[in-house]
Amino acid sequence: MFEKHIILEEADPVLFYGVNNANMQMLKALYPKLRIVARGNVIKVLGDEAELAVFEEHISKLEAHCVRFNALKEEDILHIVKGESMAHDVNKDVIVYSVNGKPITARSKNQQLLVRAFETHDMVFAIGPAGSGKTYTSIALAVRAMKNKEIRKIILSRPAVEAGEKLGFLPGDMKEKIDPYLQPLYDALEDMIPQAKLQEMMEKNVIQIAPLAFMRGRTLNDAVVILDEAQNTTPAQIKMFLTRMGMNTKMIVTGDVTQIDLPRQQRSGLIDAMNILHDVDDIAVIHLNQDDIVRHRLVTKIVKAYEHYEKNIHQQETNTDNESINKD
Repeated sequence: MFEKHIILEEADPVLFYGVNNANMQMLKALYPKLRIVARGNVIKVLGDEAELAVFEEHISKLEAHCVRFNALKEEDILHIVKGESMAHDVNKDVIVYSVNGKPITARSKNQQLLVRAFETHDMVFAIGPAGSGKTYTSIALAVRAMKNKEIRKIILSRPAVEAGEKLGFLPGDMKEKIDPYLQPLYDALEDMIPQAKLQEMMEKNVIQIAPLAFMRGRTLNDAVVILDEAQNTTPAQIKMFLTRMGMNTKMIVTGDVTQIDLPRQQRSGLIDAMNILHDVDDIAVIHLNQDDIVRHRLVTKIVKAYEHYEKNIHQQETNTDNESINKD
């Protein structure tokens, strides 16, 4: 009799073992000659050496499946143990799978352009209105790169700029004050990585979420780095961020130039960066628009209404300035 301890390095044990350990019960039924005991992320197996080797190989494939699809069903176990191919393996449009096992794909033409730009460029600017999927798609691409072992960490950042509220008056310590600004990033990650696994990855700094100010002085290697809400950076801040780029690193900068919360006299670093870097090789700029909005249908109408209103205001201001000049 031989004994083997198999450690689930990447899969969430809760997903892997199944509801009420149903998946482990099936594995025990498929390998009646082995004694299998699972505790935490360790599977202890006793039995014949050759059968142990086959079992370990199948566990490795099952873990890879569980990590990729965020699900492990009884039919998946049967397919893998029997060496059969599965139909959903051929779906090349899927970026990653949600925690519910549902495919996350680029849902519009410009989101697809963002996916392709990420694959062919080291730095991508994704510019578009609220709800156009720029942040969500970017985080999905980062998670995919992590799952494919192309990078070792994901770093997500945002400038902590007040949108009508004052940071100093929020309750709690600095982390509690800043966390509300970073919540949209947490929300996207929680859609794609099981909660327990996400918490573990954050504790180990494999996934880092931090305000932009925390990026100063760092060199970021082997990572996907995403700067969200970049329209609220100053020119100095975005330059500082972009120059943190290290070896084997990809950067995605997202923003909406129609929602700048900086003081009126302060220039947006995002607009400056796009003007300065537009001719630099290996930097892609993807513009998303109302047609890419994937939130409630009213969001598209709201965005269009505000754009129409702002154009009218701008035209009125231009007319007023012209009248003043003519009078002078």
